[in-house]
Amino acid sequence: MILVDTGPLVALFDPRDGQHQRSAKSLRTLREGLCTTVPVLTEAFHMLEPQSIGSDRVREFIARGGLSIWFLDHASLTRAFELMEQYADHPMDLADASVIAAAEALQTRKVFTLDKADFAAYRIRRGHRHQSVEIIE
Repeated sequence: MILVDTGPLVALFDPRDGQHQRSAKSLRTLREGLCTTVPVLTEAFHMLEPQSIGSDRVREFIARGGLSIWFLDHASLTRAFELMEQYADHPMDLADASVIAAAEALQTRKVFTLDKADFAAYRIRRGHRHQSVEIIE
């Protein structure tokens, strides 16, 4: 399972985005299922604008099963808020926190992101240990 951050979603579905070609090339190489969170989708749709062709393409991609959605329950939302406090020096927004909370819950380290600086600093809790994020770009 690979978790998808906002940046690649926007870049993949907005051909005017400067990272479009790079993200599309990366997507073609991925062989694992893709998943994202509701906060990431909210951020992506805000950046793409509801009436844009990019928004239409994201919705179609999800409808075709190209991207599954992970919903935060109360415990995961609480964990995301803890992460936002822990990484307040970056600062970590809810979208990024939801990706890390999802990574912990789904037991994956793989994140497709364009935000290498922040995700390189984040750690995924596994019991008593913390592991680095495996950044897919």
